[in-house]
Amino acid sequence: MKAPCVTGGLGVPVGLPPVKVGGGPTVHLGAVSAPRIPSLKEGIAMALELSSLFGPRRDDTVGTMARGLQGSEILRIAAEIRELVAQGRQVCNLTVGDFDPSQFPIPSALGEGIAAGLTAGETNYPPSDGVLPLRQAVLRFYERALGLRYPLESVLITAGARPIIYGLFRTVLDAGDTVVYPVPSWNNNHYAHMMGVRKVEVRTDAEHGFMPTVEQLAPHLSEARLLCLCSPLNPTGTMISPEALRDIGQRVVEENRRREALGTKPLLLLFDQIYWTLTFGQARHVTPLELVPELAPYTVFVDGISKAFAATGVRVGWALGPPSIISRMKDVLGHVGAWAPKAEQGAVARFLEDVPAMSGFLESMRKRLDERLVALHQGFTAMREAGLPVRSIAPQGAIYLSVQFELVGRAGLRTNNDIRKLLLDKAGFALVPFQAFGLMEDTGWFRLSVGAVSLEDIRAALPRVESVLRAVGP
Repeated sequence: MKAPCVTGGLGVPVGLPPVKVGGGPTVHLGAVSAPRIPSLKEGIAMALELSSLFGPRRDDTVGTMARGLQGSEILRIAAEIRELVAQGRQVCNLTVGDFDPSQFPIPSALGEGIAAGLTAGETNYPPSDGVLPLRQAVLRFYERALGLRYPLESVLITAGARPIIYGLFRTVLDAGDTVVYPVPSWNNNHYAHMMGVRKVEVRTDAEHGFMPTVEQLAPHLSEARLLCLCSPLNPTGTMISPEALRDIGQRVVEENRRREALGTKPLLLLFDQIYWTLTFGQARHVTPLELVPELAPYTVFVDGISKAFAATGVRVGWALGPPSIISRMKDVLGHVGAWAPKAEQGAVARFLEDVPAMSGFLESMRKRLDERLVALHQGFTAMREAGLPVRSIAPQGAIYLSVQFELVGRAGLRTNNDIRKLLLDKAGFALVPFQAFGLMEDTGWFRLSVGAVSLEDIRAALPRVESVLRAVGP
């Protein structure tokens, strides 16, 4: 029994060995056509349709960690908003912690510097700890602006600030270790989940601007390996006071003296200050090392350009900390390729060294953000004075305002999500509940982000919100 030779199309005859078919005779396949790979110019005559091969979505194809990882609540809300906008609805979108480039473009010198770097051929791999000019520029920036003089080995450049947080968690935590952080806060819960560590969430309160106190944290520090703090804080737009930060820092130092005597691992501090250049009014940013220098061996700073320069898509961040930790973070992040692009690194280095240009940009940035935040805060304050159930916390830093709509239990509103949908549907006013940041109770607190809206958008939206609140009733 012999099969005919099969040829045709783009096929090239290929000889195959005889094949035994069950208990029957041997089949000589002869020459069977093998497809010739077409050139890019020719293209593929017919694409292979794959969607029907995947079948229903299956969770048993991924690991336990990925199955348990929660998606972003903010992105889910953003999808709702896109649908409304597509229907022609007017929406004041205060949800995303991002910037609309038409409202907040990056510094022109930074953009031109990136383009020049690409033209000059800065397109290959950078050093795993960052290009030397940027590392040096960051060190000079910190010494000039914050009074902190670090050695070169203390700075690590990454593709934005997120890899720093992930890298520190991965570098210093083992499975079963404990990480402590206040809530509300941004994404600590997800990083803890990815690492398989025990998390202790310390609830804060509006009276302290949702900033932790030493009294709230102290009961949990003896068992912790990592304490995570952020100021100015996402999602609240508030800042920790120097007194509170000093008390916490001193307690960390005391805890580490106790551990040193016992020969156990120290308690480390992750201090996220990505918004530190964006402060308003009389608010002044302070670092834990400024207040308690003995914290230096235990503290890693998280920082970068995404918020200060409205450059969320220009992925350049940096960590500063003890060289022993930074060098290991470099190794960890090197294996996942978390480097900032080389052209961007060079451009950021030049911009940080251009003090007049950088200072002028930051001054303008603060002014425009403050205008938007103050307009919202004053609008809500006027509503409260008129007897309506809303209040806000005066903005101190970052791009956020904390607002409480005291509507739970009124007009059938039972949850923060009910309030959110009411304001979105009736007022075209989009905001994010504090549940997205770990504060799970239905307290009526929300984050408002002003980076993607104009002052006119805000002024037009406030009367719509007031009308909804009046309709609900006092």
